This record gives sequence, structure tokens and C-alpha cells, in this order.
Amino acid sequence: MTALIRNKVLLLLALGAILGLAEMGFVSEAPNRLLTGRAVALWNATDPFATATIAVALLALLAASARPPNPRLHRLVAILAGVVTVLLAGAAGAAARILAANGTGDERIALGGGFWIAEFCTVLAMVDAMHRLRTKPLARALAAPIVIGALAFLTDAGAFNALSIAREYMAHRDSFASELGRHLTLVLGSLAPALVIGIPLGVAALRWRRLRDPLFAALNLVQTIPSIALFALLIPPLALLAAAVPALAALGVHGIGATPALIALTLYALLPIARNTHAGLIGVDHSLIDSARAMGMSPAQIFFRVEVPLASPVLIAGLRIVTVQGIGLAVVAALIGAGGLGSFVFQGIGQGATDLVLLGALPAIAMALAADVALRLAAEVARRKVAR
Repeated sequence: MTALIRNKVLLLLALGAILGLAEMGFVSEAPNRLLTGRAVALWNATDPFATATIAVALLALLAASARPPNPRLHRLVAILAGVVTVLLAGAAGAAARILAANGTGDERIALGGGFWIAEFCTVLAMVDAMHRLRTKPLARALAAPIVIGALAFLTDAGAFNALSIAREYMAHRDSFASELGRHLTLVLGSLAPALVIGIPLGVAALRWRRLRDPLFAALNLVQTIPSIALFALLIPPLALLAAAVPALAALGVHGIGATPALIALTLYALLPIARNTHAGLIGVDHSLIDSARAMGMSPAQIFFRVEVPLASPVLIAGLRIVTVQGIGLAVVAALIGAGGLGSFVFQGIGQGATDLVLLGALPAIAMALAADVALRLAAEVARRKVAR
């Protein structure tokens, strides 16, 4: 039996999606926003045609795991998994409309555990197939936007309006855009000083080896401090500083809010940037540097025209780590009044409203994935340029 299975990863993912839909609710229906809902299976929530289509597609993925691997099969699996991902979302929206039409108008229809498991498995199946296909980085990077674009089209068409997460968005629509902007401000506002400080630190660690070990030890120490603890440690000194220097307080420097969040996020970003800068520069072939020096280039010209371009793939990798990390840590910054998408997460936790938590968490996840894909692509493009 084991010999008949050619792709064990796809087998497990397809079985996971099928069992998730079979054993758990596809959506849940609750009388109101706070009460726990009852689980509704896929075949009871939506029309038979949608159920049959999803079932056939998942069985096709299951059957594909037994086929000999080849590029055509991987391409088919990637397309089929992407289609199922969109079909599941569309079926959830349709199920919510059906249940809402038969209800009183106060009920809340949320996405169930079966939906999340199946969606997670199909997305992983698509990613796995793209990697096995060994497509160009641009093709892999375009796969996610195509699926997201299809989901955005369904959203714009109102396919998900009956879901409770959409109702949460409508209730917080006025504040959502501002909190999203604050989240981006925290990430980008910490990224800029981290690059200005971290890159010179990485260069200094390369030029002066005695500095390297104590520098990285200090930056490693910062990484060991939990984010909430670091935010809390910054509150007292910043509050005292704002009280002692009214001009700083007038500029917005306070013990709580964006200032400690920006400082903490910057501190967390220093190690990946400094270490990747050091690793990228130390990996440059010294013969190329000697050749550039023999051509009469100044140290500055060698650094900017030879070392930095050759080290750019590693530098971009560090930037990717910092960006994704910053997007996640900025959610926690809402605990000290910095705002951002984390404000919805913690409001939802306090109110016991899962969909309000998702309203903050899902955009943050989407931002992190988008940044990861874009910077991976940029690193691959830089790597190819270096290889030439």
C-alpha cells in the first residue's frame, strides 16, 4: 500500500481536508454575537452541487497522491488546490446567506473548524505543488495574488456579507482603515531606523572583529526579552523623560502609545539586520574586492558598487525576517495603546468575540504573507543577478 503512495504530503493534506469537513462543522450558527454557535456540516449548510463539487475536487487531490510525480501532475494539483481554496470560501459565503435567510436576523454565522482545516490543507497543497514544480520565483509569487484576487472579487460582489466577520467589519469600518494605517506606520516607522542603525553595526562587526562577539551578544540579549516585557520596561523611562522635557511630550513622546512600540520594534529588528549584513558582506569573494582595488576604486566605491550588490540577496533575506517579525509584534503593541490591528484582537478577546479577533488577525497574517512573498521574490531576483 505504501508503495502505491507517490506523494505522502499531498495524501495527508487531502485526507486532512476531507476529515476536517466530515468531522467538524463547516460553519457555526449562533443566536447572537457572544453565545457559542451550533456546528453545521458542509452538506447541511450549502446546496448539494457545491458540496459535490468540493468533494470531487478533494477526492481528485487524494487520487493525485498515488500518481507518478511529473510536472504536468504538479501543475494540475496546484491549480486544483487553488480552485478548491476559492470554492471553500464561496461555499462558506453561500452557507451564511442560506442560514441567514432562514433566521431571525440577529444570528451570527461564523466560519467553522472544518472550513479552517480544509482551507489550510488546500493552501498547503498548492504551495507544495508549486515547490515540486520548481517554477520560476515570479510564477510562484503570482500564485498567491491570483487566489487572493479571486477572494477579493467574491468579497466585492458581496458573497461574504452574511458571515459574522463581515458584520464585524461593517460595525468597525470607520476605525478599521485608521488602525490598519497605524499598523503599517509602526512597521515601517521601526524598519527605517533599524536599517539606519543595523547596517552600520553589521559593517562594524565585519571591520572590527573584536566588536563582533559583544555586539551580537548584546543584540541576542534583546531578542530573549518577551515583547510585552520590553514594552513594559520602556514605559517608566519614557514617561519620566516626557515629564522632564515638555518639548518631547509635545512631539508625542509618552510612556504609552506609539513611542515605546517604535523603540521596541526597532530594537527587535537590529539583530537580523546586523547579522545578515555581516553574513552577506563576509561572504563576498575577496578576489573581487582585490580586483576592484587594483582598478583604482576607492573604499566607498568598492563597498557600494561591489560588496553591497554581491551581498544583496542576504541583505534582503534579513529585511524579510524583520518585516514579517515586525508585522506580528506590532499586534502586541496594541496592549500599550499603540493602536493597530492588535486593538481588534484584544477587544475581541476581552469581549469573547472570535470574529472580532479574526478581523484583526487575518489582515495581519495577509500582510505578513504578502511581505514574505514579495521579499523572497526580490531576494531571488538579486541572487540571479549576482550569479550572472
